[in-house]
Amino acid sequence: MEETVRVLVAFGLTLLLVMLRLEAERFGAAEYDEPRNGRMPSLWRRLAWYLLGIGGVVAILFIHPTPEGALFLGLGDRFEAIGLGLLLGLLGASQAVAVAWYHYHHLRLPDVRAYPGALVNEIATAFVDEAVFRGALLGALVAFGLEPALAIVVQTLAYALATRLGAPGRDRYMFVLALGIGLIAGWATVTSGGIAAAFLGHAVTRVAVFLTTGHAGQRAPSGREVEDVERRRRIPDGWRIVGSRDAPRGR
Repeated sequence: MEETVRVLVAFGLTLLLVMLRLEAERFGAAEYDEPRNGRMPSLWRRLAWYLLGIGGVVAILFIHPTPEGALFLGLGDRFEAIGLGLLLGLLGASQAVAVAWYHYHHLRLPDVRAYPGALVNEIATAFVDEAVFRGALLGALVAFGLEPALAIVVQTLAYALATRLGAPGRDRYMFVLALGIGLIAGWATVTSGGIAAAFLGHAVTRVAVFLTTGHAGQRAPSGREVEDVERRRRIPDGWRIVGSRDAPRGR
């Protein structure tokens, strides 16, 4: 009886953490929380989100009777986790480079001022996502009797919806990427028996997207990127400003 109660309480905490992911935008920890007008999202709100997320995961570890085995909240097979994690990270980085080259025709490094906050947010959010969705939620669904393949699909849909990346105005690439991460990371978790591989691949992918596109997750609308604005300010090729030293003088 006590074990059943602990399992149910842990599942309740899992659902609360899913709701916390839904509210990531309020805390400035969502993928699309880019600096606006030169202002970064609130540091204290982000820290509060990290503490609530990580604290909830730690609480599940203490409450659930077998969190590492039943909920995948462990490293799993170490060698398999490292190998899968590196492979997933390589795939994630490769697609980030391809997307950046497609949109910008070069690797678009972000502003140096954005590095600390964005990198911390990418890694911390990836950990919470993997612990909650590929760990606690996926493990609970399998423990409740769902086939692993179906459980992976269910948690992927829950994850994609919780990120709110499918809302109007969001970058569709990031929504598709979230679906891909959910499916592949879910498979890696079940295969390796833990979330280590999924976390490594997820974190590397999100950092790679930031480093190659200059955005944490939300590209500016077409024509509003910094390069586009700067290009409109420049004089068209072949033109000269009247009165400048380089302008041809009349006879």
